[in-house]
Amino acid sequence: MTNLSVNINKVATIRNARGGNMPDVLKVAQDAEAFGAQGITVHPRPDERHIRYADVYGLKPLIKTEFNIEGYPCERFIDLILKVKPTQVTLVPDAPDAITSNAGWDVKTHFDFLSELVERFNGNGIRTSIFVGTELDNIEWAAKTGTDRVELYTEPYATLYPINKEEAIAPFVKAAQLAKSLGLGVNAGHDLSLLNLAYFSLQIPFLDEVSIGHALICDALYLGLKETIRQYKECLVH
Repeated sequence: MTNLSVNINKVATIRNARGGNMPDVLKVAQDAEAFGAQGITVHPRPDERHIRYADVYGLKPLIKTEFNIEGYPCERFIDLILKVKPTQVTLVPDAPDAITSNAGWDVKTHFDFLSELVERFNGNGIRTSIFVGTELDNIEWAAKTGTDRVELYTEPYATLYPINKEEAIAPFVKAAQLAKSLGLGVNAGHDLSLLNLAYFSLQIPFLDEVSIGHALICDALYLGLKETIRQYKECLVH
């Protein structure tokens, strides 16, 4: 079964809007696990506009499932990963001012940089995942870095899904199949939701993990966190 990792960045965004500690990011992470999430994801950015570095250190001893930290590997981020030693680090090519992730790595161009990071993190017992699009040659380059997994950037799928779901999923199936044939685990994330997740999961049944934040937290405002997690996990069962 595909694991559901709940990205709690949006919870931190709400907290930071007013200051103080409401909602409590650490408590929400623990509740998400108690309600069935198989992982917690955070994406600290340099300006700490949502998840703060202090949150990451606070979460580390509390997470009982898998802890996935994603972000651009600047020196401060690398230092954080080596100190916290999460289950998984997801390397994302975000500019510091990016609102959200909007592209995968050009792995060939950044091959030496990514290969060195993968070796360093793997040497510290941290699973690595590289954020990529569906370009097949790019996935082949990712495999050469020694990374454990790739995470497929799924916004193009989510955008096209309401118009033509078969066309939307086709490049992702090819990319995932190639990744698997190269010995890579396959994660996915960005704009996955209750609308499009079940079909995505059905077409790529060997998917290891989906990381979902924005849509899941929005749904939780209406459904409650427990019921929302239940419904998302239901999308991943076939």
